[in-house]
Amino acid sequence: MSTSSHTGHRRIAIVTGAARGIGAAVAQRLAADGHAVAVLDLDEDTCQNVVDNITRAGGTALAVGADVSNGTAVETAVDEIAAKLGAPTVLVNNAGVTRDNLLFKMTAAEWDTVMNIHLRGSFLMTREVQGHMTEAGFGRIINLSSVSALGNRGQANYAAAKAGLQGFTKTVALELGKFGVTANAVAPGFIETEMTAATAARMGMKFDELKTRAAADIPVARVGVPDDIAHAVSFLASEGAGFVSGQILYVAGGPKA
Repeated sequence: MSTSSHTGHRRIAIVTGAARGIGAAVAQRLAADGHAVAVLDLDEDTCQNVVDNITRAGGTALAVGADVSNGTAVETAVDEIAAKLGAPTVLVNNAGVTRDNLLFKMTAAEWDTVMNIHLRGSFLMTREVQGHMTEAGFGRIINLSSVSALGNRGQANYAAAKAGLQGFTKTVALELGKFGVTANAVAPGFIETEMTAATAARMGMKFDELKTRAAADIPVARVGVPDDIAHAVSFLASEGAGFVSGQILYVAGGPKA
């Protein structure tokens, strides 16, 4: 596979939560950009389809199973990636779950599950990978936030986690900038994925109905698709984005903040 001009030379990228949805689209886009990609999700077997898609297109990919909220698993996964692909210098913290509930009904377990995957997971992955980046004098950290960071009914846990990721992103940008490492966050709006389909089911409505309702409130008059997010991540991961750091990019079809 030829390396695209904007990456300079092949880099090693890790995308978490990459078995489906936004993560899969991002992994495939980074591979098309010329990166070797570690496709990481909770279960290695679920990553194989994305790996196969990448290799069929002429790219290089590795399926990796790890719980990003487990420090030992993260350390083992990054060591495996470094040994099999090379030192990772691009990290996309995309792994996430929802446990929606109104505040008065939300359990501590629902709160903790969301915090552990989104916040603790992003922290552990970033801490583990940053050494490879600072040693290389180049790094791109891209965290997946959400418009829910601005507040969303029934998502006190998710909104808090996604807002927390924005503060985390800005702090990492301050700490690692002098080593050639940037940190940015992409905050998607309504994206057509299995997660939003599950939301429709929970609300007792057809997915098409939910998408139509969502599109009516979006200035570009459509809902997003995973490739919309992948394009944004591709830019932030590129060589040319070296002067963009500590930013939150809302990819939501209109202004959000």
